[in-house]
Amino acid sequence: MKTHQFKLYGLFLLLTVQYACKKSFLEIEPKGKLTAQTANDYNLMLNNSYFDVTGADGQIYLGDEITSALPYYQNMATLKSRRYFEYAATIYEPDEDGSEFSTLTQHLYTYNIIINGVMDAQGGTDALKASYQAEALTNRAWIYLMLINYYGKPYLAQTAATDPGVPIITQADVTQGQFKRASVKEVYDFIINDLQKAIPALPISAGNRTRVSKAAAEALLARAYLYMGRYSEALTQLKSAFANLPTAFPVSLYDYKTVLAPNGSWGYSVGSPATYVIGVLTTPNNQEVLMTKFIPNIYTFLLNDLLITPSTYKLFTPTDQRLKLYTKLYFPGLPINAPNVYRRNGPYTTNIGVTLPDMYLMLAELKARTGDVGGARADLETFRSKRMLTATDAAVNITDPTAMIKFIMEERIREFAVQGYRWFDMRRLSVDPLFAGTSYKHEAISETGAVIASFPLKPERFVLRFPQKVINANTGMTNNP
Repeated sequence: MKTHQFKLYGLFLLLTVQYACKKSFLEIEPKGKLTAQTANDYNLMLNNSYFDVTGADGQIYLGDEITSALPYYQNMATLKSRRYFEYAATIYEPDEDGSEFSTLTQHLYTYNIIINGVMDAQGGTDALKASYQAEALTNRAWIYLMLINYYGKPYLAQTAATDPGVPIITQADVTQGQFKRASVKEVYDFIINDLQKAIPALPISAGNRTRVSKAAAEALLARAYLYMGRYSEALTQLKSAFANLPTAFPVSLYDYKTVLAPNGSWGYSVGSPATYVIGVLTTPNNQEVLMTKFIPNIYTFLLNDLLITPSTYKLFTPTDQRLKLYTKLYFPGLPINAPNVYRRNGPYTTNIGVTLPDMYLMLAELKARTGDVGGARADLETFRSKRMLTATDAAVNITDPTAMIKFIMEERIREFAVQGYRWFDMRRLSVDPLFAGTSYKHEAISETGAVIASFPLKPERFVLRFPQKVINANTGMTNNP
């Protein structure tokens, strides 16, 4: 595949925050300045804070499971959040950097250094260096899967080869100023190639869940295939991921009957608490996580801007233990008067990397989509047994494959509401014949629940526009409509 090298203004800013923003990248990070010589140097580069992707949080505002109520709707914390909620075409002011774009591309710079340099490093076996390279390849693939689901159209086989995607960067040398957007198909092919190259070299158990294991890369490849509608290939990869789960640290589902018991380890108290439900103390220790990529989620902590809709709340049955993560109180304690509208009350971080709940729900969906409805039901009931009060509550009595797939989509909302996952599901379902005719919208409501404004999601807004600052800094780069 042809490599497209280019300069990214958002990348430059995050890398050079201590310098005046008018400086060029080469004045701040000359080619060759950031170097590593030994295999352990590259190991340390992987062992950095890049599992924290603060800023890559746009998807939280975009899911249709959320609403916003007065007076908080009129006074949202940021202009960005208000525009996202209203499905506006322009999110950022012309002089603003797009935090999602700049955060992800800034991390990309380091991973490209590792990919291109580690095999020539001093010391270490070839196998060890190949595993470091494989980790960087997996991280790069994750970044591109995020970017293409922000700025490229949902994958449709008939048009993917001509739909504009994002530029592909394979070098840490940013002296090249000419570039173009690769097609959606080219980007997905690039992701698949990185992961297929990485998987054989990855260990079953990385040192901890901030590093990349074989199962994490296999699950990520399954997700890419799922987004492309290649369900059989996705199922093969996901089955392999479950067979290769790490053993050096705990990987299992939390039983919400235990962790969310009154006064249990997650800090739940009986009733609708005004205080925040602690949840997992630190994301790297979350036993449901295989690949840590976390963002702080202020909307499940201190802010009241985003609530779940009445239709979202009605998806839960009374014995669903996940309801304990919701409250009828605003922070720090005023009542939410709108009926069937709740605030998610924790945890304060959201993992958008590779998680076991996502894997279970993907596995069930993929089995249903490939004709194994019984297998889908068994996987779904295994998962729900950790979320519902009794086995009877966890049971799923569905035999029709389409009905099963739609139930799984509802289960994904129950599991991931206000966590940012819904946006990616909405995108892929928008080109899925099973969900033809589905419309998406946000509604703002009064304090008592009356709809005061409605914002339908137009087809062109399934892609975000690049920040104008990036377009202005890179002549020739086309923007989305």
